[in-house]
Amino acid sequence: MSARELSYAQAIQEALAQAMDADPSVFLMGEDIGVYGGAFQVTGDLVHRYGEDRVMDAPISELGQAGIAVGAALAGCRPVLEFQFSDFATLAMEQIVNQAAKLRFMLGGKVNVPLVMRFPAGSGTGAAAQHSQSLDAWLAHVPGLKVVQPATPADAKGLLLAAIDDPDPVMVFEHKLLYKMKGSVPEEPYRLPIGKAHVAREGRDVTVVATSIMVHKSLDAAEALAAEGIDAEVIDLRTLRPIDTATIIASVKKTTRLVCVYEGVKTLGIGAEISARIAESEAFEYLDAPVLRLGGVEAPIPYSPQLEKAAVPQVPDIIEALRNLATGRA
Repeated sequence: MSARELSYAQAIQEALAQAMDADPSVFLMGEDIGVYGGAFQVTGDLVHRYGEDRVMDAPISELGQAGIAVGAALAGCRPVLEFQFSDFATLAMEQIVNQAAKLRFMLGGKVNVPLVMRFPAGSGTGAAAQHSQSLDAWLAHVPGLKVVQPATPADAKGLLLAAIDDPDPVMVFEHKLLYKMKGSVPEEPYRLPIGKAHVAREGRDVTVVATSIMVHKSLDAAEALAAEGIDAEVIDLRTLRPIDTATIIASVKKTTRLVCVYEGVKTLGIGAEISARIAESEAFEYLDAPVLRLGGVEAPIPYSPQLEKAAVPQVPDIIEALRNLATGRA
């Protein structure tokens, strides 16, 4: 495959365009995604390329938007709905949780709901408590939904194309601070398997399972600790539902230590699920230390830039946790 440097946002836009070129049933909808190009300029000029019938500006009613997407999916279309902020999914939970996730089961498997919902998520933009949450664990708790969190431009394209092809509803969480990040992205259409983690860095002393932007912070921490002789293995989870438990177990059996790093609130976050799975698996007997979780603090995201940074794990926090765990001081 031929590859070029694209930003995370450009990779998503290319995936949307390639999906629309390949399948006329794919259409986009959301607030300000048309002429304005999206709140984060991800859809860009797609409305000029595909017209307003396939790139549709939606009214400010997330519940209504989600209902239209569910109905369109049942009618044979493949809608891709962009929420302006992931926080606004709270307004559409009835359609997401009770309709999109349940209809295939309630109708005896005779229908599918092939829709994608995209959620710009996370802190770091000074958008305060109602526009900065990480609610991925909420939706990962719901049977019938699939939840992915691409951490790189290449993953953003490959996972989004796989999500659009999927017969079930897929929730795609995109961290807002990643939109401008650049990386090598193949030009041709390709799909990455939903439910398969990626070992972003191999190591022998401690396993780090991270999601979204925390993958990059964990990699930075691992490189800093390498100078101290601590070799961390970093796993990019990629998918929160289904979770690739096998890859995590294999890593923990090798390193005997585990740290889970995620931006969402620590309590009942994805790290709790991973910790429980390790405790219930054969990897538990290999652990030389308790599993550590680094998650967001038990508070809404503050508006103050200094407090906002303090509310979620940063590279020094990860370095300290890994160092303490690897040296037996945790």
